[in-house]
Amino acid sequence: MGSYTGEIAASLTAVFWTVTSLSFESAGKKIGSLQVNLIRLVVAFFIYGVVNYFRRGLILPIDASAESWLWLAASGLVGFVIGDLLLFQSFVVIGARIAMLIMALTPPITAFVSWLILGEVLSPMNWVGMIVTLTGISIVILKREKQEDSLSKKHKITTSYSIKGILLAFGGAIGQGVGLVLSKKGMGEYDAFAASHIRVITGMIGFAIIILFTRRYGKVWKALQHKSAMKRVALGSVFGPFLGVSFSLLAIQHTQTGIAATIMSIVPVLIIPPAIFLFHENVNWKEIIGAVITVAGVAIFFL
Repeated sequence: MGSYTGEIAASLTAVFWTVTSLSFESAGKKIGSLQVNLIRLVVAFFIYGVVNYFRRGLILPIDASAESWLWLAASGLVGFVIGDLLLFQSFVVIGARIAMLIMALTPPITAFVSWLILGEVLSPMNWVGMIVTLTGISIVILKREKQEDSLSKKHKITTSYSIKGILLAFGGAIGQGVGLVLSKKGMGEYDAFAASHIRVITGMIGFAIIILFTRRYGKVWKALQHKSAMKRVALGSVFGPFLGVSFSLLAIQHTQTGIAATIMSIVPVLIIPPAIFLFHENVNWKEIIGAVITVAGVAIFFL
């Protein structure tokens, strides 16, 4: 793959995340987003164990340094437990297509956090990219409503989608952006698949604690018995916390974090064809134009 290893890995990550987004949206509506989160990480934990055993001769990433464990564990808690918990709930509330469009805010968030933690500087072009990205998202989620009162006609700006769902997806974008930066800081030259395993382990423990304290273990057992949902969880687990996360870390290991985040943000465009042909969603031209503008804004952000 030559010098484009990071860019190719980021492109594949976008494809993997498209598959996992649609899979987990469907599963989450059947068994609940919290249950999906824990089960998919448990599945990914065993997949990583087998793959890393044959790749590296180690079932667990015990060869990582204490510093790597610290930063990657923090990344797992922020990215998986906080970020993905919010994102997966947004799938249930507003659907994967709109949620992933809002997740296109991840690159500017990543760049801002990189500036704080890694010392990367934002340029004027970065700010232009932010404005264009926000414009594209606004085109999709906002609408004008006419309101008539006794004195005059007024136009009120509202959203076509649930405010709760939009805020959940935005929280997911923050979690993913911060998680990527923490991952890069902790990974260094360490194996990307083993680094992902550490993130999965800490994420799995985090969700297990949440389910234990909220007494939802009964719902987890019930979810495991839901065959159609489990098929979707299995599919999403392979393409999400295994392939998607591993290739995202491979991407940021071989190229700048912002560039990787930009390429990975094309999910809102990739998700439109399956949303139309597989799930028969009604996608209007405003949403398509908004998605294209959003991705264009993200691309400008790193010119």
